[in-house]
Formats: sequence, structure tokens, C-alpha cells
Amino acid sequence: MSVRRADRLGGRAAVVGIGATEFSKDSGRSELKLAVEAVRAALDDAGLSPADVDGLVTFTMDTSPEITVAQAAGIGELSFFSRVHYGGGAACATVQQAALAVASGVADVVVCYRAFNERSGRRFGSGVQQREPTAEGAALGWNLPFGLLTPASWVAMAAQRYLHAYGLTPEAFGHVAVTDRRHAARNPAAYFYGKPITLADHAASRWIVEPLRLLDCCQETDGGQAIVVTSTERARDLRRPPAVIVAAAQGAGRAQEQMTSFYRDDLTGLPEMGVVARQLWRTSGLAPSEIDVGILYDHFTPFVLMQLEEFGFCGPGEAADFVAADALPLNTHGGQLGEAYLHGMNGIAEAVRQIRGTSVNQVPGTARTLVTAGTGVPTSGLILGTDD
Repeated sequence: MSVRRADRLGGRAAVVGIGATEFSKDSGRSELKLAVEAVRAALDDAGLSPADVDGLVTFTMDTSPEITVAQAAGIGELSFFSRVHYGGGAACATVQQAALAVASGVADVVVCYRAFNERSGRRFGSGVQQREPTAEGAALGWNLPFGLLTPASWVAMAAQRYLHAYGLTPEAFGHVAVTDRRHAARNPAAYFYGKPITLADHAASRWIVEPLRLLDCCQETDGGQAIVVTSTERARDLRRPPAVIVAAAQGAGRAQEQMTSFYRDDLTGLPEMGVVARQLWRTSGLAPSEIDVGILYDHFTPFVLMQLEEFGFCGPGEAADFVAADALPLNTHGGQLGEAYLHGMNGIAEAVRQIRGTSVNQVPGTARTLVTAGTGVPTSGLILGTDD
């Protein structure tokens, strides 16, 4: 089983193009148009045309089907199309799916995309309002009647336990928010460009669900992001330096639910990300000390701390001090707290920029970047590297 041994995907595919729309609170256009704009921008970045594309991957939550995007973007025949479930947990898995298709010869050029009007349209933060009966929905049925109606309320349960277990205060979460906003303040593409915050600002922000404050929660965004994947060999002849997919993994933990895995033995970690971490380290042969930049999914600050601990960057309960010490360059685009909430796809783009050396907050000498997808749900992750 792959959860017990290294896989053979690493190094066989690369990200060669990234493209995005502007990030806003009211895009003024359809989600399909956002998707097409992002796809075309990513292809242009790669020096490819729609005619080169024969595969598309997106999220099950995306409202723009692969065949519709293909038609609207001028893409012809498709030999591969796929969707990945579990909301933001799908982000890095879309690139894994693309890499698998390329490595196996099922497709030559695959574009991963995500587009939504998550501020002006459907707002995920508004919580569960209507749901068709499903097996997944049954798990929510044990929590909704007691007031756990929103993602913030679901995460707050684990966050409170984390603070209690390690004798911490909510200030521990503030270090993540301050770090993200510091980077966003220098990123012209970020919604919070020019707007850093302090720990005092974090502590003064209103409660959303204790122990989470407003500045512990990611923003809501309209926009689109696309990623182009092809073989490592072909990548070397294209316009941009390739970001090689060194390792890619998905993970679901024991007793996994969507955001409400409250019946596990321990609520102070993220077992699904532990599965991803073990597979990434096993396949890449790398260790935490060899990662130059971390782009960690930050829909809520507590889960950034837990991810650092799951990956072994620090011990249990030590992540707040690790972040405060700037021990690892973290979310250099500003994250979803500071740049935009695009279900993690903009984080993959930032990891690519760091490998290329083109980030607005460039870390000198970056050769390996770690990227993660949504937590609290079945999730995914990537290690991207230079072509050496």
C-alpha cells in the first residue's frame, strides 16, 4: 500500500504555468468567465495554447464543468478530466491527478483550475443552510442541532482543545495572522496589500467563535486560479523554469469526517495531514530542515500550527513559538488570510513563484517548497522543487 512505501510519481511532472484573475469582493462576472480567464492566463504564462491542452482537473465544488471550460477556453479534445472532493482539501490533489495523468501518458498537458464568487455569491462562511440527505450529511446531523453551524464553529472545538492541552492562550494563533498579513502587505495582488497587523490588533479583533477571533479566519474572495502541468521533459523546453513535482500525496485519517472529526482519540492534531506528511517525506527522501518555504493552508490559524507539528517542523504545542521566531518562511504571498481565499490554489501558485525566484517576498536560494491543502477534511500536499 502507498501509505507504507514511497510512490514513483516524484520527478515525472512539473508545473509550467500559473495564472489568476484579480482577487476581489465583487468580480462582476460569472464563475465560468473567471475560470476561463485564469486558464488562459496560465497557458500564456507557460507559452502554450488551448490547442495543447488535453486534460482538465477541478474541484467537485466548482460550478464550471471541465467540458464547459474546455469549450469556452477554445480547448479541443480531452483525454482526461477529473474532479477531487472535500472542498479545500482538493487543492494539491488536483495537481497530483494532473501529474498522474501526465506520468502515465493518459494526457500531455493538464490544467487544474478553481473559480468562484465566494464573496459576492455563495459565502461558505455563512454555514450550512440547506443540504440534501447524504451519508456525509449524517455526520453533520450530530453537530448542527447544538449550534455548530459554520466552519469556524467546527474548527473552534479543536482549537479550544489545543490551547487547553498545551497551556496556551489565543495569542498563540495571532503569530500566524501577523506573519501572513506582513507578507500580504508587500504583495500588490493581495486584498490586504499595505495593511499589516500586530498581535495587539489580533487580540482586539472581535470573537467569531471562541477561541477564534476575526483575524484568525480567512477572508472571502471572488476570483480564479489555474495551474498547468506537463512532463518534466517537455517542461524544460517551455517559457518558464519548471517547478518539478517532487512528491504529491492525499490523506484521510481514521474516523475522518468533514470538519467534524470530534470522535477521534485526540483533537490536538490533524491525522489527515499526518498521512500526507509521511508520504511526502517518504517519497521525496527529504526532511523538514530541507524545506525552504512553507505554504500552509490557513483557512483558520490554529490549523497552521497543527500542520507544522504534523510535518515535524517542531514538537507538539511548539508551533506558535516556531512561527513567532520566523523559523520557516511561511505563506509568503500572504496566505488566504492576507492575499485571497481561493481554496488553496493561489498557494500553489506562490510555491511555483518561489521556485522560479519571482515572488514579491522571494526567499533567496529557494529550491524546495512545501504546499498543503485544506485541513479538517481529507486533504493533500505537494513538494515542489527546482529542476536539478
